[in-house]
Amino acid sequence: MMQSEQKARTEKEETIMTVKSIYSPDVYRKIMNADQDKKDDIYRYELMLPFKGKWDCYHIPIKASREGAYDIIMANDRLGIFPPSKVDMTTKDWIEAISNQDLWDACQKSIENALERFLSKGIELKVQEYLFTIFLANPENAYTKMNEGYCGDGGIPGFVMGWLVPTMANLKKLPAALAHETNHNVRYQFIKWTNDITLGEMLVGEGLAENYATTIHGEEFLGPWVSKTDPELMPLIKEIIHDGLNATGFENITAYLYGDEMARMQYFPEAGLPYCAGYAVGYHLIRYYLQKTGISIEEATILPHEEILKEVEEFWTA
Repeated sequence: MMQSEQKARTEKEETIMTVKSIYSPDVYRKIMNADQDKKDDIYRYELMLPFKGKWDCYHIPIKASREGAYDIIMANDRLGIFPPSKVDMTTKDWIEAISNQDLWDACQKSIENALERFLSKGIELKVQEYLFTIFLANPENAYTKMNEGYCGDGGIPGFVMGWLVPTMANLKKLPAALAHETNHNVRYQFIKWTNDITLGEMLVGEGLAENYATTIHGEEFLGPWVSKTDPELMPLIKEIIHDGLNATGFENITAYLYGDEMARMQYFPEAGLPYCAGYAVGYHLIRYYLQKTGISIEEATILPHEEILKEVEEFWTA
C-alpha cells in the first residue's frame, strides 16, 4: 500500500487529506500463482475487502452466503472486471503492464490534483481519506467492448477505482478517467444519492465529471462514452432524453443514459438511443452551462441538478 499526503490550509483550520492506493499487481501475481481453489478468496480478501465500505453501500457481500449466490465476484464480473478464476500465466503480461510505477504515480497525482482544485476554490471536502486501485478488465465482457477497454467507478465518496485492458492507449487514458471518477466522489459528498435517482441528476453528474476530466487533462482524453456519439444525431437524442428527464430508478433511466444495448442486456426498457447517448448530452449540457454562467466547474460540481437544468432550459432546442 502506498500513501501520499496533501496539506491544504483553509481560513478555518489546516486539513490533512490522504490519498492511498491498493497496489493490485502484487495481489494479481499472488492470484496467478495460487491453486485454482484459492484464487477467489485471495481476490476477495486482499483486493476487494479494503473497499468494503463501498460494496456495503451497494449491498454487495464480499462472499456469498451460499454457493452460487450473488457476491463481489459475480457483481464485478457483470461490470467487466477480470474474474480471479482466469488470472493465470496467460495474464502475466497484463499484470506487468499495470505494474509500472509511473502509471500509479500518474493516477495518484490525477486524483490528488482533482481533489485539490476544490480546496483551492474554498470548497471544504467532507471526506478526508481516499482509497484507489487499478483492476484488470475482461476484454470479452460486453461492457468492456462498448467502453473501448477501460472504465471506472467513483460514486461512493472515499473510493475511486478504474479497470482496463492494459493497452498503451488505455494506460494513457486511465488518469483522466480517474479524474472523472474523483469528480463523482466530490459531488456525492454534497448531493445525496438515492435509489430512485432521476435521469436529470445522472445527466448532470456525468456531464460534470467528463467536463472535469477534460478541463484537467485536455479534450484529447474525452471518453468514448461521449466521443462515440454522432453529432448529427444530437437533435433527436436531445428530444428523446428531454422527454425522459423525470424518469427515476436505474431500470427506467439506463436506456437514456447508457443506450438501448446496455438496457437490453439487463432486460430494462429501451428508449431508441445509441451507446451512452445520455453521457454525450450531459457533457454538452454542462459545457453550455459553464459557458453561459461563467461559473467554475468546481463550483458547479456541488450544485443541485435542478438548479443547473433550470438555467439552461434553452439548451434542449439550441
